[in-house]
Amino acid sequence: MKDRIFSLTKKDFRIDTFRCGGHGGQNVNKVNSGVRITHIETGISSECREERSQGQNKRKAFRKLVENYKFRNWLKMRAYQIIYEVDKEVERQMDEKNLKIEYYTAE
Repeated sequence: MKDRIFSLTKKDFRIDTFRCGGHGGQNVNKVNSGVRITHIETGISSECREERSQGQNKRKAFRKLVENYKFRNWLKMRAYQIIYEVDKEVERQMDEKNLKIEYYTAE
């Protein structure tokens, strides 16, 4: 079984809903269809209020967030940091005092 060393879950984001004006008839001032998604660790956010459905706006807002230049750079930096930490741990484990070396002689 493979262990994940990095993942993002719903807990990493704050999702705010709000009422948005514009076209929509009677729903305008009654339904919270606008969505703002904020990545808690970095503070990077995106919002969408284009659709009449909150679910559609949420999908579009997540898509905008993932395509955001700053968020992509943060992901790359986080990946490099994890790779660096894994490399350091491998080097530590491969140190001679941690290795057991056995010599066999042919009889």
